Amino acid sequence: MTFNDNARIDTSKVQRRRGGRTAAIGGGSLIGVLVLFFASQLLGVDLTPLAGVVSGGGQSSEQTSELDNCKTGADANKDDNCRMAAATDSLDVYWNSQFESGYRKPGVVLYTGATESGCGTASNAVGPFYCPGDESIYVDTDFFATLRSDFGASAGPLAQMYVLAHEWGHHISNITGQLSQVGNDTGAASGSVRLELQADCYAGAWVKDASSVQDQNGNTFMQPVSREEMADALNAAAAVGDDNIQQRSGQRVNPDAFSHGSSEQRQRWFETGYEQGPNACDTFSVPAGSL
Repeated sequence: MTFNDNARIDTSKVQRRRGGRTAAIGGGSLIGVLVLFFASQLLGVDLTPLAGVVSGGGQSSEQTSELDNCKTGADANKDDNCRMAAATDSLDVYWNSQFESGYRKPGVVLYTGATESGCGTASNAVGPFYCPGDESIYVDTDFFATLRSDFGASAGPLAQMYVLAHEWGHHISNITGQLSQVGNDTGAASGSVRLELQADCYAGAWVKDASSVQDQNGNTFMQPVSREEMADALNAAAAVGDDNIQQRSGQRVNPDAFSHGSSEQRQRWFETGYEQGPNACDTFSVPAGSL
């Protein structure tokens, strides 16, 4: 989606961290890394050391930098970090409007290399995730290149914002209490899959209304989503479907091992949110055969 040039960005809602010890994959198969990648996302803990992830030669400390160059929608249209900051602002305003009471903003941390979270170390092998321990979203901005190169997604602007909106959806599930009801089970109709599909649905709901969300000055953040941009987001949703991940890692499709849902499911629930809004996102009440 394209931001309106005159939209104002409140960058106080985002932290930008640089440095930290970087991680490199040393040993272990691609299959093993992918399994631990998604287990890490599900559990909120970095499990990638089990796949031979070793510390590289990066810095041993990290620095928090400001996003001083991110002031307007025009900046968001040119820079990935500014785009994430602007999307954070829009998502916060949108979800605050969906709650009569009880809403609380998640922390949002953009990082490169590695950083510490309330759920352990977030490394560049984990990918974006939501940590319920500190109610924060962690996005390794290098993941967008990985989304393109390793998962076959186009990783355009809306695809990038879909990633953030999906993790924000986990925060909404945490507020409503549904996240805490999910265990570590897997399978096509497991609680894990239902949680991920709910986050996709919540992401779609935001995309639908994003063009009407206003900044602190009353200007709308974004222009209406185009057909091409919608296809970009759906492409990203399909790319991180369990069946696509399994096939791209040389495995056969095994629904019993699903933790995030198939490509078709992820696209469909994103579209459900887009077409019907957040009230249609109760994936936990849907019969297994209709999920």
